Amino acid sequence: MDRKYYGFSLLNTDEYSSAAQSFISREGVPNHRGRVLGGSSAINGGFYSRASPDFVKRVGWDVELVEDAYRWVESRVVFQPGLTPWQFVAQFGFLEAGIFPYNGYTLEHLEGTKIGGSVFDNYGTRHTSADLLEAGHTESLTVLVNSTVRNLLFCNHSDNNETRACGITFIKSNGGMEESYEAYLNRANDSTLFGEVILAAGSLGSPQILLLSGIGPPKHLKKFNISLLSGLRGVGRGMQDNPCVALLADSKPQNRLPDPPVVAGIAHDLKFIIEAGILPISLNSTRMPVAVKYAFPASRGRLKLNSRDPRQNPSVTFNYLSKEEDMKACIEMAQLLHSVVSSQAVSFFLGVEHKEDELSGEEELAKFCKQNVRTFYHYHGGCGVGSVVDEEYRVYGVKGLRVVDGSTFLESPGTNPMATLMMLGRYQGIRIQRERGHFGASTTQDHP
Repeated sequence: MDRKYYGFSLLNTDEYSSAAQSFISREGVPNHRGRVLGGSSAINGGFYSRASPDFVKRVGWDVELVEDAYRWVESRVVFQPGLTPWQFVAQFGFLEAGIFPYNGYTLEHLEGTKIGGSVFDNYGTRHTSADLLEAGHTESLTVLVNSTVRNLLFCNHSDNNETRACGITFIKSNGGMEESYEAYLNRANDSTLFGEVILAAGSLGSPQILLLSGIGPPKHLKKFNISLLSGLRGVGRGMQDNPCVALLADSKPQNRLPDPPVVAGIAHDLKFIIEAGILPISLNSTRMPVAVKYAFPASRGRLKLNSRDPRQNPSVTFNYLSKEEDMKACIEMAQLLHSVVSSQAVSFFLGVEHKEDELSGEEELAKFCKQNVRTFYHYHGGCGVGSVVDEEYRVYGVKGLRVVDGSTFLESPGTNPMATLMMLGRYQGIRIQRERGHFGASTTQDHP
């Protein structure tokens, strides 16, 4: 969807066919997930920014291969954006609030104010992770749309008496549960190598599919009469969303062009990330939210099944601000947010009288946080590395099955996780190919 339609996909969601699927956490916080080829990269703000070098080292990735994979993605779907008047103002508002230094245009995750990359090109056309399929061997690809995975299929191999993932059962997204289809992995007759099923259904979808396939806490699976395949208790645990608070810079709705954020302020040792945009609230009116998220929350929650229908959202609890350190961080975020919204730059742009900071007391700010906590759409977890998958993203206790998506993250990387999720697909694909002996040690740039 083009830049001028940014945000409209979130206004009109339905049960089975809309590009965005809405859900509400058990705390009552509204949220969305992508339900279209390209996933959430087809509905989000399109902000592209890499993970920090410290994050890459902490998770144990190959630094050189990560760099190559980032560049591969960036050469296909990332563009340097121009600044709209509102983004220009947001940039000065962040600087006025003390978010230094000014880093200009960069894809790196750095303290200060910066312009990030965008998946919207210079013509306003959105590019998504689905575009990356065009760089593959398309004659070997079969892509099914209007299809929802119901569960994984497993086969027993008599030669070594092991159970392996060997396919999936799927249904039509707008059809009934009773009509299902099966797809199996191919295996050449003269090959000793087995294929693999790779889940990339996101932080809600991947743990949900594992649970529906009998992989997860035994007691929870028994409640839904799902036969136990592997009692991995970590499935669905460790769910986390970066708590966010926002203020509206404008005093009333107007009819402005939607404006996705391309400027970010990164403050307090990378803890706080603030952005501003213009979002539609109806077909002919918009608002101008300024939002800030906490990058390193301690609070975690859990995902559980609501039903055996994979199209129904699972139940998810994020436990926003349940830890004392998260509430303290939110109070600091609220102060920073107020400084930006009341800045001279924003006041001048909107034609209102500039007011000096009028900071509320800590008790009132804590109340503001509790009442206004929302999502920054960077939720993750549910199939964490170390509890559900190993460092090569293979599911523990099951052969031939990997999870490669944001459900494996223990924290949201960088300013926005989209860049690192796209990179991870390329990165892990190369590692799997090397594991099978298809690639040498050359860089990813040498391969399609």
